[in-house]
Amino acid sequence: MEAMARDLWTDERLDDLNVRVDRGFEGVDLRFEGVQREFVAIRTEMRAEFAAVREEMRIEFTAARAEMRTEFAAVRTEIGTVRTELSGQMAATQRLMLQLFIPQTVAMALGFAGLILTRV
Repeated sequence: MEAMARDLWTDERLDDLNVRVDRGFEGVDLRFEGVQREFVAIRTEMRAEFAAVREEMRIEFTAARAEMRTEFAAVRTEIGTVRTELSGQMAATQRLMLQLFIPQTVAMALGFAGLILTRV
């Protein structure tokens, strides 16, 4: 069997290899630069979208707060009206109870007095 001839790495061949490796990495560098540009574009778009969402949320929350204040004020007004009506109704009920209670109490007292007098 014949001994295999060994290629010698000369300076010219090493320089040629360096050039080819550098060209190969230039392509990789270009791809990475493209990926980096995409990330920058995506990051810029995301910042703009997040800012828009924040602004929309701020507007919606402000509107919701204003609506809630208006509605709570209306509920407070209605509660005040109901309280006023109930106060009037309770006062009328108390007057009616007194009007019924006093004559009933007098009638009961006279009845007991009549019973006592008839027993004596």
